[in-house]
Amino acid sequence: MSDDPDLDSAYALKTPADSVRLYRAWADSYDRDFASANHYVLPAEVARHFALIGGHGPVLDVGAGTGLCAEALSRRGIGPVDGVDISPQMLDTARTKGVYRDLFVGNILEPLQTSQVYQGAVSSGTFTNGHVGPDGLDPVLAVMRQGGWIVVSVNALHYAATGFEAKIKALGDTITDLSHTEVSIYGPDATGPHAKDTAFLVAFRKA
Repeated sequence: MSDDPDLDSAYALKTPADSVRLYRAWADSYDRDFASANHYVLPAEVARHFALIGGHGPVLDVGAGTGLCAEALSRRGIGPVDGVDISPQMLDTARTKGVYRDLFVGNILEPLQTSQVYQGAVSSGTFTNGHVGPDGLDPVLAVMRQGGWIVVSVNALHYAATGFEAKIKALGDTITDLSHTEVSIYGPDATGPHAKDTAFLVAFRKA
């Protein structure tokens, strides 16, 4: 994996250490050099869907990054929002936007170090190949209230291949109201090899 912060490097991530290294370098320029340059609409799609199905706060933004999804939730009047991410530098950028109640560093594959219990959770671009695998859903469910809505995006190419489909089935009756909605990751003006990539918005409630 290249250490240079770009889209190809993000798609090439393999381990949490890879993520820490890449996003340390990318934090200051991520919104400009990735999100704006690639017409990255997925955070807005996640927030839109969460609002559409009736999600409300308090919300945990899982893999918060620079706060793009929380900004989209804020525009819809949804809050309060807390955020967790493996990269302290990305959270430093997110903090400047004034849309979070709290931000904390955490590896989403491990129990989350928070005393809060949430009514909702969202995640944009984190549950996918090389970032956070399907087992990351368990720590999120552990900090959710019964009946709370979770909306996570998973790259459609990786949904079955990396075990997300099997994991969702294995959750069985611990979740309810499961749905899958396919959306574009990038806007219509995006170019390049990933411009037409799509994601599933996987939505469900904690039973």
